[in-house]
Amino acid sequence: MILVGGASSRMGADKAAQAWSGRRAVDLVADLARAAGAQVVITAGGDYGLPFVVDPPGRAGPAAGMLAGARRLAAEGMSHGLFLAVDAPTLEPSDLATLLDSPGPGAAFAGYPLPAFVALSALPADAPSGLPLWRLIADAGLAAPTCPSERRLRLRGANTIEERAAVLRAWTAGSTGWC
Repeated sequence: MILVGGASSRMGADKAAQAWSGRRAVDLVADLARAAGAQVVITAGGDYGLPFVVDPPGRAGPAAGMLAGARRLAAEGMSHGLFLAVDAPTLEPSDLATLLDSPGPGAAFAGYPLPAFVALSALPADAPSGLPLWRLIADAGLAAPTCPSERRLRLRGANTIEERAAVLRAWTAGSTGWC
């Protein structure tokens, strides 16, 4: 599931629709999900040509979108979800291996609520509106492995024009240790 909701106020433009080397961020993240083994790819927060769930009304936040997506994934017969942020379109399947191989209810890197690999049954069905995403991840009891330093820039993603420029420069330069 790709979180695409929010106002993109810090970016000043729709993060999902922004081009990264000629492709929309949402399409790059969808390809990442498929490369990582996702059988179903949906978005939470908007229609970008993929199956989607709408964000709950009001300013419920990304945790509410994640829970709405988790319900949809469960309805599709999935037991686990790989939750990705649309503002991190330069992630690679190898960046996710540690999370996907984690035992128990899943994992998210320490200090980063996304990406996360989660047993859907570990997510609370009745989380309060406005719950911070990091709190939802913590409450699910996920493992929190340390992110290798060379992956942090692309893991953190791009929430501002300046962050996007820095990530895009590193990504298009093809640097392997681009942190």
